[in-house]
Amino acid sequence: MHERKESFVSLESVFEVVKKNVLDILPDVAPDQVTLDVSLKDLGANSLDRVDVATMSMEDLGIHMPMMELANVENLRDLVSVLSTKLQG
Repeated sequence: MHERKESFVSLESVFEVVKKNVLDILPDVAPDQVTLDVSLKDLGANSLDRVDVATMSMEDLGIHMPMMELANVENLRDLVSVLSTKLQG
């Protein structure tokens, strides 16, 4: 039970990092638009914006991984999941 709580906190904290970077890179997006089920493309991000969000989030979290590992990410939930998995080893 305790491990499950830590995983939830980890997912939430990773989402907050990703959300902060989305809002920094896409200043016209309202904070309430940034949810786990939205895609960066739906928020108006172009391909460079999407790379910047991923790269900045990885840097903030101290994660190093090939961008190719993010190729199948379709929404913020997928991105948070991949980053959280990397964080947990």
